[in-house]
Amino acid sequence: MQVTSEQLTVAGQNWLEYTIKNDQGMEVSCLNFGGIITRILVPDQHQQFENVVLGYKNYEDYLSNPNYFGALIGRVAGRIKGSSFELDGKTYNLPANNGENHLHGGEPGFHKVIWDTTPFENSNEAGIVLTHTSPDGENGYPGTVEMKVTYSLNNENEFTITYEGSADQKTVLTATNHSYFNLSGNLKDDIKDHELTIDASHFVELDEALIPTGEIPAVDGTPFDFRNGRQIKDGINSNFEQNVVGGNGYDHYFLFDQNNEQDVIVKEKESGRQLIVKTDQPGMVLYTSTMLDDSLQLAEGPSKRYLGLCLETQASPASVHDDRFPSVILEKDEKYFAKTTFVFGLI
Repeated sequence: MQVTSEQLTVAGQNWLEYTIKNDQGMEVSCLNFGGIITRILVPDQHQQFENVVLGYKNYEDYLSNPNYFGALIGRVAGRIKGSSFELDGKTYNLPANNGENHLHGGEPGFHKVIWDTTPFENSNEAGIVLTHTSPDGENGYPGTVEMKVTYSLNNENEFTITYEGSADQKTVLTATNHSYFNLSGNLKDDIKDHELTIDASHFVELDEALIPTGEIPAVDGTPFDFRNGRQIKDGINSNFEQNVVGGNGYDHYFLFDQNNEQDVIVKEKESGRQLIVKTDQPGMVLYTSTMLDDSLQLAEGPSKRYLGLCLETQASPASVHDDRFPSVILEKDEKYFAKTTFVFGLI
């Protein structure tokens, strides 16, 4: 197990890129800027190590990063309707950066700050501890929030992200990571044929602005039923109303049934790769990169629709307006804790 680092100068800013490598040869690389995961190298069935996440060819593009490639997201991941919410009778107004709505914590959110970083290594685990203080009133949010995020890789090819936080007054908080996975390796193919299993009997219905309607329908008989596994293209090719609303794909929150230790399984048959997601979070946003176009230069080639799969484990920002959704409220001096593990292996 080892952690190495490289100093980068990007648009006059000094960044660090860390690479965590285990004894099996798996590597995870990340920046202290935005906690951005730039590469994850894992083997296929022929023991060929290839990158399985989307990242830019030119690191300057991470400064704008409108698609949030690989980044830590917060204070609140997802969309907040009307860019405002109420806590204990007081209204908090947030910047509208997605139409009239507030998306992914605003600017600069967790994805646009330089985190303090400390690497660590031991016999079966290595990683990076990232810390950041978000001041009271930043982007309209109440309370000073102290965040600590740990990226750790072990020798079982398990990559774990642990989020810890606290605030000096009542606030809202739910963080996630916005990596786009593509198990074909080095972007050899899109994700339409990826087979996905999700332990979820219900999902959150969206309106045309991708804001929850308040309805939480059952997945039965729809392309949102991933309980026994199905290919992503089932939803892409479907005329089911919610797939159409999601840009002919998915951009939806799924509520886990908590029946299994394995909440999500992704398989890509050509490479033989498999990704298992285990989390303590109540649900996950599945996003199938429907808004990507061909204008971006990625490490392995141009971007395009359906090139990556986001698995954003988190609570629901809709809960600030509707208490039927998993809550994002954090009480004063309460400890925020969330943990998600990505297990890479073979089918």
